[in-house]
Amino acid sequence: MAVGEIALGPIYPVPGIRLGAAAAGIKRKNRDDVLLIALDEGSSCAGVFTQNAFCAAPVTIARQHLDTAATRYLLVNSGNANACTGAPGTAAAFDTLRAVSSLGDVPMASVLPFSTGVIGELLPAQKIIDALPEAFSALTEDGWQAAAAAIMTTDTRPKLASVKLDIEGAEIVVTGIAKGAGMIRPNMATMLGYIATNAKIDQSLLVQLSLQAANKSFNRITIDGDTSTNDACILMASGCSEMTEISSANNAGYQLLRSAIIEVYQSLSQQIVRDGEGATKFVTINVTGGENLQECLDIAYSIAHSPLVKTAMFASDPNWGRIVCAIGNAGIAELDVSKIDVSVGGVKIVEQGGRCSSYREEAGQAVFSQPEFAIDISLGRGDFSETIWTTDLSHEYVKINAEYRT
Repeated sequence: MAVGEIALGPIYPVPGIRLGAAAAGIKRKNRDDVLLIALDEGSSCAGVFTQNAFCAAPVTIARQHLDTAATRYLLVNSGNANACTGAPGTAAAFDTLRAVSSLGDVPMASVLPFSTGVIGELLPAQKIIDALPEAFSALTEDGWQAAAAAIMTTDTRPKLASVKLDIEGAEIVVTGIAKGAGMIRPNMATMLGYIATNAKIDQSLLVQLSLQAANKSFNRITIDGDTSTNDACILMASGCSEMTEISSANNAGYQLLRSAIIEVYQSLSQQIVRDGEGATKFVTINVTGGENLQECLDIAYSIAHSPLVKTAMFASDPNWGRIVCAIGNAGIAELDVSKIDVSVGGVKIVEQGGRCSSYREEAGQAVFSQPEFAIDISLGRGDFSETIWTTDLSHEYVKINAEYRT
């Protein structure tokens, strides 16, 4: 059960981007598990991918194709990661791309593959190929809901976000989907994410936006600290709008578009955390007063990845000693703990490195009993700050992952 209700609002179609889902029966029968995304000619793409050394065959191919040709199709499957499958896995991925290339009448390099699911099992290419005619027939600009459902694995609900804005009198849309609930500690991406806009924007700026948005969203979440073999996040721009192309980051339109894209990225990434496997808590960790951004992140992740902190969250136990322990374990050089303050949900627990004299256990208990709260750390050594989002660690998380392959 995910933490909190999400008021999604309307999901706007993106002119020039069509999506079609189909059922291939990769892992389960009678559910969509193949997604095809079609981009109009003239569209552009940028992406970020996992830094896991055991990256899956589709990640390697997608990186290569993204740098080789204009992208026209994205092919996504759930139920099988096609990771750690060697040459046969690469061949299987190419077999599916060859089929899309033929049906779509585009060069094979214009097709990007993506897979998610069980690691170490060969991709059932023929099942996907057999489902492609259905996916092509289903292509529509209104296909976002079906698309979000088709890429789910252990997710309990689909993740979608959409905003509409005005740039130079033109109606601009940014809409995206994502999947992920476990094996989440993205490193330049998320499990899978696809965000599209009809804005006209220079390719180099699209690449820049892709990186910036990921670093303010998907690269700031963690559920269990494991970076997947298959992480990928793709930003698409169809250019199907009446606006003048954005060619400079100093353009007012660029700042408006940047804000909208980051808003969608952050919504999707936080939906992933809320739907974390077995999660009962949604926790924001704010670290301020750092000498640089990296030490703020190091401390935030040290807290978020501590099994002792995460299990205390699950138990609604304000065991704040575990938080300060995690801060001290972050490996920050010359950290003066006498300057550190710690608060939870606005209740100050630690002041200047020691227990705050006004702190009462019942106040901390009230905060930790809530499904959503923030942990605020002030380091008192600089002007930098960072925020990440995480979950607790529950019995259900262990059960889900113990039974994942069954």
